[in-house]
Amino acid sequence: MRKTYSKYKPTSVPWPSVVPEDWELVKISSVFKERKETVSDKDFAPLSVTMQGIVPQLETAAKTDNGDNRKKVCKGDFVINSRSDRKGSAGISPLDGSVSVISTVLNLSNKLSEKYVGYLLTNYYFQEEFYRYGKGIVADLWSTKYSNMKGICIPVPSLNEQIGIANYLDIKTEQINNFKAKKETIIADLKDQKQAIINELITKGINESVAFKDSGVLWLGKIPSHWQVWKLSHIAKTLSGSTPESSKINEYYNGSINWVRSTDLNDDELFDLPIKITQRGLVESACKIVPKNSVLIAMYGGDGTIGKNAILRIESALNQAVCAIVPSKKINSEFLFYYSKFLRPIWMLYANGARKDPNISQDIIKQIKVVLPPLDEQLDIVKHIKEKIAQIDIVISRVEKEIEKVKELKQSLIAEVVTGKIKIV
Repeated sequence: MRKTYSKYKPTSVPWPSVVPEDWELVKISSVFKERKETVSDKDFAPLSVTMQGIVPQLETAAKTDNGDNRKKVCKGDFVINSRSDRKGSAGISPLDGSVSVISTVLNLSNKLSEKYVGYLLTNYYFQEEFYRYGKGIVADLWSTKYSNMKGICIPVPSLNEQIGIANYLDIKTEQINNFKAKKETIIADLKDQKQAIINELITKGINESVAFKDSGVLWLGKIPSHWQVWKLSHIAKTLSGSTPESSKINEYYNGSINWVRSTDLNDDELFDLPIKITQRGLVESACKIVPKNSVLIAMYGGDGTIGKNAILRIESALNQAVCAIVPSKKINSEFLFYYSKFLRPIWMLYANGARKDPNISQDIIKQIKVVLPPLDEQLDIVKHIKEKIAQIDIVISRVEKEIEKVKELKQSLIAEVVTGKIKIV
């Protein structure tokens, strides 16, 4: 049974609604000071503000030419991204450095423990309160500046109790994180099993007793002797697209025509797209409509994106980073989709360009070798793959639900301890 404090007092704010009687409830401005000093990233190493905390600038971070206009960060400062589309990106900085001007940097007073602040101001309920104080026109551009947030009230126990709370949460969150990591390892192993099943069935077939022959392709190895190997261009056609000019948002976007980007590819089926373009955007940008059941491949984006795939279940236009493979009558679209999953690591062997920005082209995709069983055998293989991976997906779904529950438990535990609903000593 959890412990609680003997007495609580009500507050005049929505969060927290009550606090232990001997805790203070103070405005942020009384225990933090905004750090506004502008510095250059040449003198203060650039940092990224992420949902995992403050880290050296990520390779994927958006870069600007204005490196001389950044905010100084000192080790021990609390940094939070002000924009609502970056909700949850915050933490105590373990490093000196600099961050984008869209972030707010706070220097802690000596009444605060760094670790306690880290737990208090990154928990879900404070983040919701933080963005409730923001201002803006649309949700994804909503931002909360220091002038907005300085009036937010936060609970502050004694410094010794803050340290005790942080130490307790260190232990509990480590236990939860270890549990979550083990479950994530299980999911990764199950996904590897799925991929192994696809690889085996898509290249070897169902009949283990059939005679095999050398495919003549190093990375393909032996295949059933009655199968053929074709260049993709002989059994399918490829298409790509373009991007309507972003400055003409009223004329080119918010239309009714589906439009696929490489970031939309989900290694699964695509039934709908978040961005749609107009007929004018389609015509004037030379986008092409591709038929449903086309197989989509990401051509740009490095090792993490190249080869991402999806099977398109609706008609759609594409951007220039996506290649659509439109199968002929010789090859089943779902067989081709699973074959594209087998090819995922192979594409990097053929990638061109700089190491940090490799890409594959339609020409490369057209030349790739594809195994071609008889059509009825393709259908049987697809059926077997679906049956086997469906069983694994059931297990994955169950484990994912366990992870979601433990993440909710972690958030709830932190929120209740830092606001005094649970007493830890």
